[in-house]
Order: sequence, then structure tokens, then C-alpha cells
Amino acid sequence: MIRAKYLAAAVLCATSATVSAQRAVKVYISVDMEGITGVASADQLSPTSFEYPQARKWMTGEVNAAIQGAREAGATEFVISDSHGNGQSLLIDDLPTNVPVTVVRSFPRPLGMMEGIDSTFAAVIFIGYHAATTSITGVRAHTISSALLTRIALNGVSQSEAGINAAIAALYGVPVVMITGDDVIVAETRQRLGNLEGVAVKRAIGFHSAATMMPAVAQALIRDHARIAVGRRGEMKPYVMTAPITVDVSFKNYRPVELLGYLPNVQRVDAHSVRFIARDMIEVSKFLEFITNFDPTLSP
Repeated sequence: MIRAKYLAAAVLCATSATVSAQRAVKVYISVDMEGITGVASADQLSPTSFEYPQARKWMTGEVNAAIQGAREAGATEFVISDSHGNGQSLLIDDLPTNVPVTVVRSFPRPLGMMEGIDSTFAAVIFIGYHAATTSITGVRAHTISSALLTRIALNGVSQSEAGINAAIAALYGVPVVMITGDDVIVAETRQRLGNLEGVAVKRAIGFHSAATMMPAVAQALIRDHARIAVGRRGEMKPYVMTAPITVDVSFKNYRPVELLGYLPNVQRVDAHSVRFIARDMIEVSKFLEFITNFDPTLSP
């Protein structure tokens, strides 16, 4: 009789653990700064800029708003990818401690702005994103490196960072359910990925200017749409890139293209462009990380 009771208790515990695991809802949040409320120029974007400390507060506030909204929809765990500049912009002391939160910081990373994503996640949210380098209107529009690159295309389609990162998530079957930034990137991403939730926290006037809403207003909207987005995750489809994947990259300068053309698996297409054929989005990401980070004088 006692043995039967212990057996029943063990079965109940195992069942409870299984149910808890089934109820776990992990959300991946990749956050940049150019698309954050109030950000319009270089004066907010680097540690030496006069308004960078304030921009870090706005950025962290928007991440917290997304976490709050996602939790209201049942999210139980978060990985936050701190993905602007040196990858150390979030004020991590101000992130929640009453829910499991892991922050990915600094660069380089094999999966770039999506480091840590895997098939256990239910949804991806992009916060503070910006338009592609090919955009003529987006605030601070660029793709990965405004200093080095003029275009990145996957399978012949020019991509923003949102498109590249959504394709990385799709490798693991995870859909992007929400994006925030200026009106240009929200519209661009909806056109590419489908009817995901979007919050345009500012209207692009030009590369260096925007008409922005107030941070508190934007954060309230982000919280509401994050709740809706995570609730709608079953409707969203991953942005799958057909393999093998043709990666075309155009540079501002000649020399990187000439040197990359020495590699047997890289084709020099023209004076400013190279082509690489990748087996999957992991190879795409590693290639992009390499060409934008490698320097033979790197140390330690």
C-alpha cells in the first residue's frame, strides 16, 4: 500500500513537471538602438555621444515594456540580445528579476543579433530596429555596418537586419511576431514577413531626422502589442530562406572585395561586390560576422 502511494506520488510529480514544461513559453527579444523612440542622429548612438545615457534608458524601457506585455500573454522566460554598437547598451540592472531573463552581450557572436536562438523558443520580438541600407527614407538606415556596406541580399532579395535575423530564427522554426522602430522598417518588415504586430514609434523624415512620440507613450504601445503578438504567435509563419542561400554583399570600398575574392569559396561579382553560397543561415551569419569584424591586428 505504501509502495503504491509512493508510485502514485511519483507519477503525479512527473505529470506536473511535464505539464509545466509544456506551458513554458520562451520569447527571444533582439534589441537595437536606431529604432528606439527619440533616437534620430549620432548624438544618441555611441558612448561618446551627449544623449547616449538617455537613449540607453529609452532602450531599456522599451525592452521592459515588451517583457511585460509578453508575460501578460503567458511568456515565462526571456533571452534578450543586446545588439547595438558594442552589444553593451542595455541597463541590465533595470531589467526584471522576477522572471527568468538572460542577456546576450558584446560581439562578435556566431549568430550576431540572434545569438542564443534555438527551437525551444515560441516567438521572436524585434525592438528598436531600423530600415535597410537600400532605404532612401529610413532613420539611420543601414544593414549591419553603415561604415562598410551598401547592400546585403539573400537569394537575390535586398535585406534589412530584420529580414536576415528573421531568416536565422526560421532555421529553428521560430516566427517573428512583432517589430518596433520607425514607420519605414515596420512597413518594410510587414511586407516581407506578413501581418506581424508593429509599433512605429517615430516617423522618418530622413536619415538624420524623425518625428518621434514620447517614450512613455511608445512603451505603453509596445506593452499592448507585445501582449497581442505573443497571443497571436500561432498565426505567424517563420521567414524561411531556401537553401543553398546566395549571399551578395556590396562594399563601399574596393580593397575588402579584392581580398575576399582571393578566397576559393567567395566570388568577386564586380568592383564592389562579392558572392558567397551558404548551406544555411548559420553559415550566412558567420560569413557576415567575419567580413564585418575581421582585422588581422585584432587582440588579444
